[in-house]
Amino acid sequence: MKLVILAGGFGTRISEETDAIPKPMVKIGSKPIIWHIMKYYSFFGISEFIICGGYKMNIIKNFFKNLKEDTFKSVQVINTGKNSNTGERLRRVKNYVDETFFLTYGDGLSNVNIDKLLRFHRKKNSIVSLVAVKPIPHFGKLVLKGDKVIKFSEKNPKKENWINGGFFVCEHSIFKFLNNSNCSFESYTLDLLSKKKKLSAYKHKRFWYCMDTLRDKRYLNLLWKSKKAPWKTKNVK
Repeated sequence: MKLVILAGGFGTRISEETDAIPKPMVKIGSKPIIWHIMKYYSFFGISEFIICGGYKMNIIKNFFKNLKEDTFKSVQVINTGKNSNTGERLRRVKNYVDETFFLTYGDGLSNVNIDKLLRFHRKKNSIVSLVAVKPIPHFGKLVLKGDKVIKFSEKNPKKENWINGGFFVCEHSIFKFLNNSNCSFESYTLDLLSKKKKLSAYKHKRFWYCMDTLRDKRYLNLLWKSKKAPWKTKNVK
């Protein structure tokens, strides 16, 4: 099976970094975050990667051209357009996948068990299965009555709602749902599949983190330097 990575966006929320490089090339430790994502999948035997490039994609292409990484059998960086939405990016790599495939973004890390995710997907008879997560809240919550604070709640991930964690398994038939011009994979395609009851959610209650800001980058780097990075090993549940 192959992993398709959406890696062509502008990354405007972390522009301090992305003015010079594409977001997937922002480093965690000595390697870009996209390398960490691919290395994690390689623990589960995934060695073929399709990268949907766009903004500053030549930087990504040059990195992999010069990389010596035995666990990456094949890495293809495809130009999917500088201003394309996520659904359009995926549509443009249709000819590079011919079966069930994994899909993710170039800015998120997790310790989700990829083998269990695939088994779940195969049981559900869905076109797409996504990993549902509860994000780490950045702030406590206030309960107000008029101008008075009547309760303060500390940060508690268990009280957060499930969200799309950005790790997917897709059937090749997904491409039938990408025919709307320059569509968004999230707001158009996934919404359409949910209405057809062809979208399943694999609930992941352990580590998940998306790098949107410099604060997120610093947090992920602290995890990596502490040698406690949850995505560093295959010892997942």
